[in-house]
Amino acid sequence: MWAASCLASCCAACACDACRTVVSSISRRSARIAYCGLFALSLIVSWILREVAAPLLEKIPWISQFNETHNREWFETDAVLRVSLGNFLFFTILSVMMVGVKNQKDPRDSLHHGGWMMKVICWCLLVIFMFFVPNEIVSFYETISKFGSGFFLLVQVVLLLDFVHGWNDKWVGYDEKFWYVALFVVSLVCYLATFVFSGLLFHWFTPSGQDCGLNTFFIVMTLMCVFGFLIVALHPSVSGSILPASVISMYCTYLCYSALASEPRDYECNGLHKHSKAVSTGTLTFGLLATVLSVVYSAVRAGSSTTLLSPPSSPRSGAGKPLLPLDKVDEHEEKEKSKPVSYSYSFFHIIFSLASMYSAMLLTGWSASVGESGKLVDVGWPSVWVRMVTSWATAGLYIWSLLAPILFPEREF
Repeated sequence: MWAASCLASCCAACACDACRTVVSSISRRSARIAYCGLFALSLIVSWILREVAAPLLEKIPWISQFNETHNREWFETDAVLRVSLGNFLFFTILSVMMVGVKNQKDPRDSLHHGGWMMKVICWCLLVIFMFFVPNEIVSFYETISKFGSGFFLLVQVVLLLDFVHGWNDKWVGYDEKFWYVALFVVSLVCYLATFVFSGLLFHWFTPSGQDCGLNTFFIVMTLMCVFGFLIVALHPSVSGSILPASVISMYCTYLCYSALASEPRDYECNGLHKHSKAVSTGTLTFGLLATVLSVVYSAVRAGSSTTLLSPPSSPRSGAGKPLLPLDKVDEHEEKEKSKPVSYSYSFFHIIFSLASMYSAMLLTGWSASVGESGKLVDVGWPSVWVRMVTSWATAGLYIWSLLAPILFPEREF
């Protein structure tokens, strides 16, 4: 017994030292990666609790006391929402604390990049505390999460548009034959992939002998958007380009596929998955990993965006140098401290807050009862409609980005 106690103490001490070493090794450059790691950890915890926490939640009085009887799926959803709520509050609090940070001389800059042991402890306490709040608060968070998820998807679309337009401007700016050829080749490949993929969608999701009018409508609408992009972009009055049109076309086709693939497994028009009703651990793991990578990439991309997040004083937004030089003694140190921040810390954390809502909706099937599909990640009719609405919003925003300079020539876009 004494030996076991000593061994446990040694293991605990080693674990604490390991955590302290990892936390202390997080530098300014790796802070965003650390935030992404913490966010990914929240998704893993949510997934694990979704699978194992239902019997425990059924025994907690303030969670299990309600007028009507709930099934096991309700408790699984509740566990995910409570972890998500803790994660949402953590990043929202950080976002509020970072409002107005303009340069590295601000003490809050050190808080954003350091203090990781304290932040990890606060994150754990917030998540644990969420299991003591009343059901009404969790229900309210569930409602607003659907709207927050919509905002997150909108941010994803804006980031994509910003990326493709910047990509096109960079290659055209070289003004060389090689880059024009490269632009044409990439555009051609994107269009070929779009039309081949569209044909596969008809093959997979409109099987013969079934009334699949809804799926046909989704695919045809997507193809109409693809042709619309090309017509508007190549119109003489529009200063468009074929590269952004091809990339957005391929992305909208992917969203259409993602929507159709999210249809319930027992739906007769889901020919891709109708024979795969059994769900393996590997399939669940892959689905969760794809979700984590997608959400984390969006947050990192948002944190690096020069258009959305860079403050006016940021070097990325073209701020000038100071007019008067500093004293030579402290010149280097003062310059380091007074450097403007390269992105908005507050908006960076807001992206993670919205991503927390979005990931909770994915893991709970948008909080809808979807039967056996609830065992999967991002499967169910709510997911289908969210994907399709996102595709149509992407199409609308892209067309607007082309027409807005013509409709409002006096404004800068």
